[in-house]
Amino acid sequence: MGNEEDAYPADGEGPVREVILSGFAISATAVTNAEFAEFVGATGHRTTAEVEGWSFVFAGLLPDDFPPTRGVLGAEWWRQVEGADWRHPEGPNSRITANGDRWHHPVVHVSWFDAVGFAAWADGRLPTEAQWEYAARGGLDQKRLPWGDETAPNGRHQCNIFTGTFPVEDTAEDGWAGTCPVDEYEPNGYGLYNCSGNVWEWCADWFTAHRPDEDPLLDPSGPPMGLDRVAKGGSYLCHDSYCHRYRVGARLGLLPDSTLGHHGFRLAR
Repeated sequence: MGNEEDAYPADGEGPVREVILSGFAISATAVTNAEFAEFVGATGHRTTAEVEGWSFVFAGLLPDDFPPTRGVLGAEWWRQVEGADWRHPEGPNSRITANGDRWHHPVVHVSWFDAVGFAAWADGRLPTEAQWEYAARGGLDQKRLPWGDETAPNGRHQCNIFTGTFPVEDTAEDGWAGTCPVDEYEPNGYGLYNCSGNVWEWCADWFTAHRPDEDPLLDPSGPPMGLDRVAKGGSYLCHDSYCHRYRVGARLGLLPDSTLGHHGFRLAR
């Protein structure tokens, strides 16, 4: 588990270490808008973004005439958009049923708490970071990506990331700008789809850049407390010019009440 090559040291990707896991099951795909809609219909759940009344949207997905909104210092490509939520990914004038229908795309603008709520309703849970990474590797040992080391072997794109000049223009050379269906591209060796790119996926663990000294680790589940939760997999906004966290060993820490247009999750049991 972990990575040292091409790693972000501050993220705590390394050192590479041995981990022993008990048996577990994990979904082949991220949770879709259709599945999340069923959950909301059954429970009346209101997401964090709906309660707060806004969420973060990538500026490149907003129309040219969209009124100026507050950005994020150091990441000006994010815009705080009122009315953005899982049903309205680019704000109140957008719909998951428009532009070709996104029912089979991953649900986004969901916080860690929303993901945990769905998991409890579905008799599941969020995977630990170790479980997620083991499954994402698909049986390959110490490869950068679920299919090997090259992003586009023989010129064939294997995942949904940002192509072109970030953040100015996504040329969609991989077929998509924004999210794609959860079963797009080839699955990995364990039958999992889109473990690199498309959307970040929440994990159960608290985030820390410090790694315990025990080796091997048995069923690690992260520290007992913290500020941020772990997310894995990268997203459609990953670009080597600023962020190559679509590698399976990469990780991100994010406040659990955060909601963004490139964050989703999958279930484990």
